[in-house]
Amino acid sequence: MPNERPPRPSDRGGASRPSSAFRPARAIRAPQPPSPRYAAQQVLHQVLDRRRPLDEAILEEPSWTKIHGRDRGFARVLVTTVLRRLGQIDDALGHFVQREPEGKDAYVKNVLRLAAAQLMFLDTPPHAAVDQATSMTRGTGMKSMVNAVLRRLSEARGTLFKEQDADKLNVPDWLWRSWCDAYGEPTTRAIIRAQIQEPPLDITLRAGEHPDIWAERLKGRLMPTGTIRIPRASHVPSLLGFGQGAWWVQDAAAALPAKLMGDVAGKTIVDLAAAPGGKTLQMVAAGAKVIAVDQSRERLERLFENLERTNLSADTDVADGRYWKPRTPVDAVLLDVPCTTTGTARRHPDVIWNKTPAAVASISQMQDALLKNAATMVKPGGMLVYACCSLQPEEGVKRIEGFLRRRPNWARQPVGKGEIPGTADFVTADGDLRTLPSHWPGQGGIDGFYMARLVHKGPVKDSSEGST
Repeated sequence: MPNERPPRPSDRGGASRPSSAFRPARAIRAPQPPSPRYAAQQVLHQVLDRRRPLDEAILEEPSWTKIHGRDRGFARVLVTTVLRRLGQIDDALGHFVQREPEGKDAYVKNVLRLAAAQLMFLDTPPHAAVDQATSMTRGTGMKSMVNAVLRRLSEARGTLFKEQDADKLNVPDWLWRSWCDAYGEPTTRAIIRAQIQEPPLDITLRAGEHPDIWAERLKGRLMPTGTIRIPRASHVPSLLGFGQGAWWVQDAAAALPAKLMGDVAGKTIVDLAAAPGGKTLQMVAAGAKVIAVDQSRERLERLFENLERTNLSADTDVADGRYWKPRTPVDAVLLDVPCTTTGTARRHPDVIWNKTPAAVASISQMQDALLKNAATMVKPGGMLVYACCSLQPEEGVKRIEGFLRRRPNWARQPVGKGEIPGTADFVTADGDLRTLPSHWPGQGGIDGFYMARLVHKGPVKDSSEGST
């Protein structure tokens, strides 16, 4: 049934342990009423010590709901600055913290990080940063330690900045090595520098809307690929056109996989792992009949809300994409696989510290299973677009290379350099698309995505996985 509201979620995935100089801490008791710094400290505790995704930690932290307006904005700046600069901050504090706070005092580590972020990156007056951190600390001994460490940091920060290799510090060693192997050190440094910047807001217009008009209305700019980019907004629903469903939020890179489908009018397409639904909206607005499938009931609820707001319609199903099947073969499948999301650190800086090589290996197996099942859904002559918002080759090109080796009845359909305006620099030697956060320098960057377009050539006898 089109736009059938899915039930609420009953489970939630976890994340891996962060790479950090400190060990997990206990939460501290909330002051009344909570301050932005206290709320920020609690969210950092959830993200770095309890390995929770940042967005979930913010939504579920009680003290966060009690701060509003500028206080909430300030708290978010504090948290994201710590996460984007965690390596530099921990390195700097390590020069002055003689013994790591433990047990009931372990919360002090995040108090120190927040104050260090203010001293090193947010231009907070030293006396204010030191006094506020001290007031958040319990016990005479701990207060004296926090005061001494931060005062010494304030005095030495200029020298420390010159000594630090900021690029290398601000990612875990395994990611540094992985990206240098895949992209080279200069590009890796450019990626890291792009990821520590606050990203702009990208939107995709509903079909029939006029890009130039909306760019002017929203005081934004029309990007080469058709995305409208506007300054970061504090409250998206209050922006002109949101309530009327004229557009939806979608990073410029995330809007490209649906464009690889070409003319979809009248075609039946499965959007596998569809939520939160930007690609479904694109394809429905272009005239496709879309079946949107996602394992997460909560995320599929967000897709349903987006469909309602934009007055668009799609079939939805809560199911595991490794096993779900359409009733009959379809014209195309768009598979945006679950991944480590290391290409989205501009917007989600927690992923840098909460992913591990083991997570890459584990999720690659799921990606293979999704690819295998997606291939069985497509008619001969039909299309499969694979997309992944990770920078790890193991989740991108290596998955496609393995898939094509195992399935000789599938082949790449290379992307032409002039096929989608503005993407010539993204096209790889194999004809895939690879965006990097360092692309579009000076224009706010772009999320890291890998995309491959495949075509079903028809049945092949004696395929290692059978014919489809």
